[in-house]
Amino acid sequence: MIPAAFDYYRPTKVEDVIALLEEHGDDARVMAGGHSLIPMMKLRMADIPHLIDLQDVSGLGGISIEGGRIKLGAMVTQHELINHDGLAAAAPILRETALQIADPQVRYMGTIGGNVANGDPGNDMPGLMQCLDAQIELIGPGGTRSVAARDYYEAAYMTDRADDEVLISVSFAVPTGGYAYEKQKRKIGDYATAAAAVQINKNGGQIASASIAMTNLSDVPVWSESAGAALVGTGCDANAVKAAAAAMLGDIDPSEDNRGPVAFKRHVAGIILSRAINRAWERA
Repeated sequence: MIPAAFDYYRPTKVEDVIALLEEHGDDARVMAGGHSLIPMMKLRMADIPHLIDLQDVSGLGGISIEGGRIKLGAMVTQHELINHDGLAAAAPILRETALQIADPQVRYMGTIGGNVANGDPGNDMPGLMQCLDAQIELIGPGGTRSVAARDYYEAAYMTDRADDEVLISVSFAVPTGGYAYEKQKRKIGDYATAAAAVQINKNGGQIASASIAMTNLSDVPVWSESAGAALVGTGCDANAVKAAAAAMLGDIDPSEDNRGPVAFKRHVAGIILSRAINRAWERA
């Protein structure tokens, strides 16, 4: 389909983006790579009279690894995440996740900011950012503010970001220990039926800490604190993995769609999480 008519803007400064958002209010949207917004406009699921393209805005790119912390500019693409050697060494789970997003064509244009910002429950990076306890930096008329990724998502396509704010970066501590991002999908390019991000630290043959987040199994990404807690203090044996999966299943709320009924999604979620835990433990 063809989207409804809209005015197109391509500013070069963040201040100009904010001014446009203030002027047009809810009638305006910002676009990074466009892979979530443009299809919705084509399907007439989103009517956007004023479209603001961020491609030329200065200061929204760049990957920084300093002082034990990683900062990713909003316009960093999935392709850049995959091919940045320093990032692959400091946080390999990012590369592992990005490689499972859609296909190379999408990854050349799709950005970390666009993937995180809009609250699409099928996107992969929101769950990963929750697993890594990332901070999301927003800028608006009142200046900048940070929101924890674990607090940012409110419902499907609803977030803590105000209409006149723009996501400019995400940041998190350099992760340690074992990691895994496991994803089950019907075909290349599809959203996950279920996906799991896991970070594990071990000490003396036992799990000292664990962080677990699930993707596309509720209307928001789910950081399952109870699943991580079920692993702590164990040797990651079969019973511990089973307990973590059971705890996770108590936190998700999948709905039936063309990827399957609820019972199937819950079954897949348990398998995917178990695989992710075991792989992260092997790498820890």
